[in-house]
Amino acid sequence: MRNLYIWLNILLELSFLWSCAICMKFSKFVSQQNKVLNHARVKRGWQWESLNVLEEKEVEQKLYVGQLKSDSDKQDGSIKYILSGEGTGNIFTMEEDSGKIFVHRKLDREEKSFYTLRAQAINRLTGVLVETESEFVIKILDINDNKPKFIHGPYIAEVPEMSPIGTSIIQVTAVDNDDPAAANNARLVYSILQGQAHFSIEIKSGIIRVASQIDRETKDHYHVIVQVKDMIGNAGALSATATVTIQVSDINDNAPKFQQKIYDMSIIESASVGEIVGVVLADDIDLGKNAEITYSIEEKGHFSMFNITTDNITQEGIITLNKLVDFERTIRRYHIQVRAENKYKSELNDTATIRVYVVDVDEPPVFLRKEYYMEILENATVGSHVGTVTAKDPDIANRIIRYEILQNSYSSSFEIFSNNGSIITSKPLDRETDPWHNITIAATEAQHLAHVSVVEVYIQVIDVNDHFPELQNEYDIYVCEKTKAGEHVQTISAFDKDPVIGHQFYYMIPPEEISNANFTLIDNTDNTATILTLRNGYSLQETPIFYLPVIISDNGIPSLSSTSTLTIQVCNCGTNNDKGFCRRRGLFWIFLNSGAFIAISVFSIILLGLAVIVHIKCQKSPAHFTEKGEDLKENIVKYDDEGGGEEDTEAFDITGLRHKTVMRKHKRKRIIRNDIQSMYRLSLGLGPDVTIFREFLSEKLEEADTDPCSLPPDSLHKYTYEGTGSTTGSLSSLDLSTVDIDPCLENYQGWTHE
Repeated sequence: MRNLYIWLNILLELSFLWSCAICMKFSKFVSQQNKVLNHARVKRGWQWESLNVLEEKEVEQKLYVGQLKSDSDKQDGSIKYILSGEGTGNIFTMEEDSGKIFVHRKLDREEKSFYTLRAQAINRLTGVLVETESEFVIKILDINDNKPKFIHGPYIAEVPEMSPIGTSIIQVTAVDNDDPAAANNARLVYSILQGQAHFSIEIKSGIIRVASQIDRETKDHYHVIVQVKDMIGNAGALSATATVTIQVSDINDNAPKFQQKIYDMSIIESASVGEIVGVVLADDIDLGKNAEITYSIEEKGHFSMFNITTDNITQEGIITLNKLVDFERTIRRYHIQVRAENKYKSELNDTATIRVYVVDVDEPPVFLRKEYYMEILENATVGSHVGTVTAKDPDIANRIIRYEILQNSYSSSFEIFSNNGSIITSKPLDRETDPWHNITIAATEAQHLAHVSVVEVYIQVIDVNDHFPELQNEYDIYVCEKTKAGEHVQTISAFDKDPVIGHQFYYMIPPEEISNANFTLIDNTDNTATILTLRNGYSLQETPIFYLPVIISDNGIPSLSSTSTLTIQVCNCGTNNDKGFCRRRGLFWIFLNSGAFIAISVFSIILLGLAVIVHIKCQKSPAHFTEKGEDLKENIVKYDDEGGGEEDTEAFDITGLRHKTVMRKHKRKRIIRNDIQSMYRLSLGLGPDVTIFREFLSEKLEEADTDPCSLPPDSLHKYTYEGTGSTTGSLSSLDLSTVDIDPCLENYQGWTHE
């Protein structure tokens, strides 16, 4: 059975081989037939070889390329071959008789890979085309003469640290100018010369990938050298290299770490809340946001005594005081635990312990209160106790404290006992002038004067009812003559300088005035009162003014009262009985409407008469002419200027006025009334009574009738009084020393003729 199976396998194999041989022969036959058919289709009567030129081949004179030949050429020289097309003449030439083609210089395939030419075959004798013009191509065969070149450089890439193996990073690309169809001249392969430990490259595509885990904290960049070769890297291949810079980017994979596990810090006991205690720092070797840290205090130990904040610039943890500390207390060392964690991954964290020691300092005194409020009555006597301030030395030494008032505008009103801080008044107080007094008290350690604390003391002066109520205004009150009993006259109100809330004023007429009162007063119980008439009609002639006393009391403790007298004027209010008419005219108009107008007229006449008397008396002042003069007679000479020199004598001849000197006759003495008051008395308004004045005028009239020197009524003399005692004399140009003066002029001493 086994042998049969072997023989069957042998027969099957033989049959398979026989069938394959038959197929191969058939295929070869079909191929030959197709080749024959193709040659028969393209055949044109031309015969030529494969025309190729190897590039970069050195040519001394000419180099044979190939031959074109017509199948009708019998090689008897009857056919002439003509070449035309690209490079004819300078690159390619053809022998006319044989059709052989030659190249005359070195060619570069990378410049031009083929040349297209045309050939003709003509009969030399007839010039007739033996073969139609045919086009052919001369190919430039490639050699591996070009190195591959990297493009798109320089190459810089980035890959996150800890990327998985095989992660694509970057692709490098090189090109080769050789013919990719010619052997393997342009077939490139890539490899890594430097950096193989961490990176790999695909041999054909040039894609660089991660070959092992990369840690940025170990190395943050790599320079990978990549090589490319042509000819698939075989012997004789050309190569080029490029450097790929690979940056390793950071990922948040590291936890912050404190530089120390235990920190020792100190704070003075006088430190205020918010003062910095110290700074801690945790390092995170990641970069940028991945290294951002936040700090916190874990709820262990004395966590409430301190705060911690994060400085976003320096990434430091700043510890500040949250509550005041005191060395004198039992706790002088505090323990807190701080935590530093990654801002974006809280699972990445670290902790440290901080010990804070309180340092003792010599502190200034401390007042038991931040500020003091005190009260005192405004009528308190000087030396009255206001209040006490107290300060203590917070140190264990508990030194003695001294007090004083710092000078300001209110400090002079108070004094303080330096040993116990008791404040007393040193001046009387007035709430209406200063309701509050603000003073500053300083407490100083007796042994350390530099240790000073101050506190503000606000002293309120409590009001005492020490001001009497007063009328709110100075009222201008009128009552009409035709007023009826019970009519409203005026509403009055009061005020009090004491600032009592809910002031209540009470009004009344003194009891002794009620029986004689022409008016009554009604208290309105709203801090006002109303004055009413008690009778029908008032007389402006009989009683033009009434006075009404009013008692005003307040509700203070003790109650104070004052009496004010109101003036009520009677007024003729006209037909409409309008008191506003009286207010517009005033008191002076009321008197003008009465008999006082006549009295004022008489008084004015008396004053006018007194003025005349004074004028006459002034004429009798003791001024005499010291020189003799001529008689002026009844001639009138008037000068309007102060002397015209020679023109005065030319204007009027005064020779006729001169005569011998006349002796003056003695004149009887005039009687001077002593009861006539002087001008000074007149100026004071103290004039004589009418009877004496009339008697004086009668005597003067009689004296004028009996005086021989009195002037006739038809004479006109004008005199101007120049005063007495003048050292300059008259300003007139007339020389009075040469004029005889009438003896009657002696009575008018001090007067000059004008």
